[in-house]
Amino acid sequence: MNSPREDHAPLAPLPHAGHIFEASWPVRTGDIHSDRRLRLDAIARYLQDVGFDNLIASDALDIHPTWVVRRTVIDVVRPIRWPDRVHLRRWCTGISRKWCSMRVRIDSDDGGLVETEGFWINVDPKTGMPARISERFTRELDSTVVDQHLHWHRWITPEASDAPERSFPLRASDFDPFDHVNNAVYWQPAEEAMGEDLREKPFRSIIEYSQPITRGEQVTVCERADGRTLDIDVDGETRASARWFPLAQVFQG
Repeated sequence: MNSPREDHAPLAPLPHAGHIFEASWPVRTGDIHSDRRLRLDAIARYLQDVGFDNLIASDALDIHPTWVVRRTVIDVVRPIRWPDRVHLRRWCTGISRKWCSMRVRIDSDDGGLVETEGFWINVDPKTGMPARISERFTRELDSTVVDQHLHWHRWITPEASDAPERSFPLRASDFDPFDHVNNAVYWQPAEEAMGEDLREKPFRSIIEYSQPITRGEQVTVCERADGRTLDIDVDGETRASARWFPLAQVFQG
C-alpha cells in the first residue's frame, strides 16, 4: 500500500505520557464568523497564545523569545462555535537542533474538535537567524517526540500562474513588533477562498510561509486552477501558499 502524500498524512495522536502543556479559555465574539463558528485566523492566534504560555510555564521565554512558523496545519474535525470554552493540549512531535513540530489539540465543552500542527523555527532575536534550542528545553520537548531528526520539506510547491490576482489590503493592526504581517492574518484570504461548501464538512487547511510580508508592500492573492490552492504574493513573488481539501482525503492517501 502506498504511503499517503505528506500533506494528506494523519497528524500524530495524543501521546499517553510525556510533557503535554494544557490551557483553556472561552471563545470570544471577536473569534467567530456570523454563523458563530470559530474562524481559522482565530485558531492561528490561539496557537500563538498557547505557544507563548507554554514557554512561560517552562521558564523558557527569556532564552527562546522569538519563533517563526513555517507551516501550520489545521484539521477542523467538528466545528467550535460561540458560546463555548476551548481546552488546548500542546506537545512536541518532531525536533531538530533549531526547529520543532508542535501539535495542538483543541477540544470544546460542546464537542468541537480541531487538530493542528505547526513547524516552528527558533530565531535569534538579534540576528534574525535560526538558533539552537537549549538543551534544557529540548529535554522537555523530547518526552513526546516521534521524529528526532526533523527536516523541512515543502508540501506546497510555488507555481507561476496566469490566473487573475486580486489585492489584499493590509491594516496597521496586521503587523507584529518586527513589522511583519502576523501569521494569523494570512488565514483570512485563505478561508474566504475556501467557500462555504468545504467548511460544511470536516476539512484540512494548510499554510506554508516562505518570506515575511513587511510594512508598505502591496499584497495580492491568486487562486490556482485546481480550486484548492491559493498563493499570497508581493510583486509576483509568492510569500505564502494555502491549500485545503476535505478531511476524508487525509485517510484515503
